[in-house]
Amino acid sequence: MIVKLNVMVHYLENTLLKIGYSQHMYSTNKHLPRIRRDVAIFAKKYGIRKASRHYGYAVSAIHKWTKVLDKMGHHPIPTRSSRPHSHPRTTDESIVRKIVDKRIEVRRSAEVVHEYLKREGTTVSLATVKRTLTRKNLLNKRSPWKRYHPPVARPYPTKAGDLVEIDTIHTMQSKKVRMYTFVLIDVYSRWIYARSYQKISAKTSLRFVALAQKESSFHFNMIQTDHGPEFGKWFVSQVKKKHRYTRIGKPNDNSHVERVNRTIQEECLDKLIPTPCIFNKALTTYIHYYNTQRLHFGIQLKTPQEMLGCSQGID
Repeated sequence: MIVKLNVMVHYLENTLLKIGYSQHMYSTNKHLPRIRRDVAIFAKKYGIRKASRHYGYAVSAIHKWTKVLDKMGHHPIPTRSSRPHSHPRTTDESIVRKIVDKRIEVRRSAEVVHEYLKREGTTVSLATVKRTLTRKNLLNKRSPWKRYHPPVARPYPTKAGDLVEIDTIHTMQSKKVRMYTFVLIDVYSRWIYARSYQKISAKTSLRFVALAQKESSFHFNMIQTDHGPEFGKWFVSQVKKKHRYTRIGKPNDNSHVERVNRTIQEECLDKLIPTPCIFNKALTTYIHYYNTQRLHFGIQLKTPQEMLGCSQGID
């Protein structure tokens, strides 16, 4: 009876050891490489079976670890990857080469590459094309830090204030210090307002919009900005106006204010010492000139002030 009980206990111990080994075979536990090394060292000193009883790992596993220890020395034994060396349904290398070559040739998305390959007679699924390009690091993945902003329809500016674009000019004061000039333009009339600040934040953006609204003779119905941190979620919630973002990587969506940025820098700011005080003093004079005297091709060689007069007359 005692003999049968011992045999049963021994069988259960071996079964549990095998289960334990299989569970830890591909574990992500960061301490297991060091434990394997310690088990192998213990086995070399006292024997594999004694190490198996002491640590609770299968004899066959410890035997493999001791062989690895002989090759690597007293270093942690890393966890082996569970990825198979081969698979019977692996995509043929010639097709992989075609996918990669077509992507490099056309420089388009996986869907476009898949359509080109289909037209050329290459039978391959879209999922395989995406998986292959991802494995080869040939797809531009969306950054996990970019926040999603729901699309808002772009209004057609038929009067002043229908669409107002805002952007920021970054000016280096030294190698490590910069200042910021906020620029606002009404797309319909080309009326502008600008002001410089030493620091940038959503609170500063909010203050700038309030000053611009106070200086203008019309109401801002919709504001358009890029995805800069100064125009983040808090700014949108506090500005109390309709707001839309430009498309990511599409600066042409803000083309009017981008062009005004260049004009302001070339005709005014580039000639000055970069300090907010000096910039703001010069901008006060330049903005008055821009809005009342400077003629613009985009509005049939009129001034912004003349366009505002026409808009108010229509209203």
